[in-house]
Formats: sequence, structure tokens, C-alpha cells
Amino acid sequence: MALAAGSTTRLWTLVAREFWRKTRRRLRAGPIYRWRYSGRTPERVLIAPPDLKLADPQIALEIYYGRYPLSGHMVETGGKSPFQINVPNRGWQKSLHGFRWLRHMRAAGTELAAANARALVSDWIVMHGNQISGVAWEPGTTAKRVIAWLQHSSVVLQGAEFPFYRAFLKSLAMQIRYLRSMAREMPDGKDRLRARIALAFSTLSLPAPASALRAATRNLAEELDHQILPDGGHISRNPMTVLELLADLLPLRQTYANQAEAPPPALINAIDRMLPALRFFRHQDGSLARFNGMGATIHDRIATILRHDDTVGAPLLHAPHSGYERLSMGGVTVIADTGLPPPVDISNAAHAGCLAFELSSGRQHFIVNAGIDTYGAAEFRPLARATAAHSTATVNDTSSARFSHSLRVSDLLGSPLIGGPQHAPCKRIDQKGVQGFVARHDGYAARFGLLHERELKLAENGNVLT
Repeated sequence: MALAAGSTTRLWTLVAREFWRKTRRRLRAGPIYRWRYSGRTPERVLIAPPDLKLADPQIALEIYYGRYPLSGHMVETGGKSPFQINVPNRGWQKSLHGFRWLRHMRAAGTELAAANARALVSDWIVMHGNQISGVAWEPGTTAKRVIAWLQHSSVVLQGAEFPFYRAFLKSLAMQIRYLRSMAREMPDGKDRLRARIALAFSTLSLPAPASALRAATRNLAEELDHQILPDGGHISRNPMTVLELLADLLPLRQTYANQAEAPPPALINAIDRMLPALRFFRHQDGSLARFNGMGATIHDRIATILRHDDTVGAPLLHAPHSGYERLSMGGVTVIADTGLPPPVDISNAAHAGCLAFELSSGRQHFIVNAGIDTYGAAEFRPLARATAAHSTATVNDTSSARFSHSLRVSDLLGSPLIGGPQHAPCKRIDQKGVQGFVARHDGYAARFGLLHERELKLAENGNVLT
């Protein structure tokens, strides 16, 4: 009972903190602060950073004909601008306003695609550029849009007349000033780190004083040191987050080099840790283990990122800071969750899957977790996060951690994981011809008086798992 009370107290403390944070963000987006986002308009884009995300020219053609396949949902606009229609799917809206789909126009490489990209950006500026509200101006979405506009500025500005050129740069500068103001008010997690990445991109890609570059670099380094663990995992414990962040950090490193600027050591060190961590979570068929927010894998996305991994050797077997173990022998791979839940304020995607594991041999998967359907209905996500959706012990149809489903909480924090295991000791076993671990957790101790212990050993060249 004391444990539950403590979790509840922490939860409502976070609710109060997030309420106050959102209030401050609302004030910063209001008319009192809006004057702070006006200022000088840059004369030009100095450099368009590279984009490592997969691009498909066929999607550019679909968009031209008014069909927008974003976030797993196809929306047909019927000849209208997508920014004029009301689509109830929040994920689709965030993807639309994030503009990451501009990469498909770049891949098409035609004047038609460039003209369409320019028309859509112009629509956004007219309809949302001066109205700081809604999904379009959420800081996380704004960070994605700033990165996308910079990365694909050469396509958007191809053949542009001077009025649009100035309007584009004016809007981009306003968004950057807004994001700089909002970054400090953002909650912990990948969106805040992406905001710092976007601000670093902006100081490299647009004319900016040296002091602005130093400040952006310093803030980026501090956020990387906070969010990227010593073994390369992310504080959310989500393998997908490692992949997504690398897709932004690698181009940022290249942009520093292209501008003859020294990247911060924190950026170099983070990438050097994250690439092996990504390979740690990877089965031999190229898919990532389904833990803590991970779902189906697009293999080419991972392959594109791992081309930048110079180490090439065997993946790590031990990720103690992230809370995972890997056994690998003779083509057989076991990946296990042996860690505590992430902090409550970044646990929206976390699962109650302590001591769950996945087993694969070559390209075949034999034991897996359910994983999250990234673009599926939100009401099914709690089922995929429950202990029963994982290859681990479930007691009395009860998960080893609790999820908050309060409407008052979800409006501010989503559905955080609370009241999970408090202790999860793990001992690695590495002997001649044997890899394994012994781990346990106390997620059921308070309610049932039980500890769950699991010992796994892989031996005989991967032919025996005990």
C-alpha cells in the first residue's frame, strides 16, 4: 500500500508540474509573448543538411493527386489543401504538420514535385504560419518541421520567386525563435532532444552569430548527456527511439563537418554508443526486439543507419544501463528485458515486460513479445503494454506494473507506467561455451508476496537454451 501511495504521489506531482509547464507554454504562445518571435529574416539558407530517412517518389505522386499516406492512414483531400480539412486522426495531423514527407518530393526529383512542395509549404504559411496554436505548433511537431524545411529547402526553393523565398525564410526564422523559447518548457524525453537537434541544425544552416552556435551546441550536449545512457540506450528504454534519434544525429554530425565546425564531443560520443546499441537490439533477420514501445521493423531503415557504423564487429552482449541482456551463439539470438521501468514522466510507451525475452534463429522467430502496432488504434495499446503480451510470467492475470488510465492524467501525461518493479538485480553468466544470466524482479511482491526469478543459458553453439 505504501508503494502504491508513493507512486500516486509521484504521479500527481508530475501532473501538477506538467499543468504548470503547459500554462507557461500557452503564455509563450499568446499575444503577450508573440512579439518575441519576430526579428530579422535570414537572407539565404547556407546548407541543406542530409536526410537519411527512406524516400519513395511514388508517395510524392500520391501527394500530388491529393492522397496523403501518413502515419499508417490514407487521407484523400478531394482537391483541397490538406491544411484545410479536419482529420480526426492525431497521428496523421502531426505527420502532416511535421513535413517529413518532403523527402519524397526530393526523391522524385522533378519540377512538378518541387512545385507541389512549394505550394504545400505556402499553404501552411498562409493558414498556420501566424496562428500559434494546435497540433501544428506543438514544440515536438515544430522541431520536426524545422528540420524538414532545412533538409529539403533546396527542393522547396527550387524555382521559387522572391516573395515566396522571403516568406519561407521569415516563417522558418519565426519557428526557430519560437522553438528556442519553448525548448526549456518541454517535458523530458526524445521531443526535447529533437528540439535541441533542430536548433543546432538551424544555427549551422542559416546565418547566425557565433554565440548562437555555441549556445545551441552547449544545450545539445547537455541534453545528449542526460538522455543517452552510457551503453547507448535511451532513458525511455525504447529501441525505436535509438533508431529515430540516430536518423537525426548522424546528419547533424555531417552538417557540423560540412560547415567546418567542430561537433561537440557529446554528439560524437553519443553516436558512437548508440550505433552498437542499435545492433544490440537487432535480431539476425534485421528486426528489432519488441520491447517498451517497439513494434514492427522496417528493415531498410535500420540498414541505412547502420551503414554509418564503423565498428562492424559483433554486437554488445550486455547493456546494464538500459537494462537488457543479449545471448548470441551459432546463429541463435536471445534478447531479454532485465531492467526497471523508465522514469514515470517518460514511460508513456513503456511496457510491463520485465524478464520477457525474444528468441530467434537465423531469420526465424520462435519466441516474441506482441509489440506495439505503431499506427494502430490507441485503445489497443494498453493490451500490448500489459505483462500478458510478453514472454514472461503473469500472476493472476495482473501486470507487473500499473498503468494510469485517469482522464485527468492522460490529458497531460498520456498513460504513464507506475508502481512497477523497484528492484531488478541481474547477474551475467559468461563461461566457456555458455552465455546466460540470472535476474529477478519484485513487481509482484507488494500485491502477492512473490518474486519472479528467471535464469537463461545458451550453450552447445546455440543448440540448447535452458
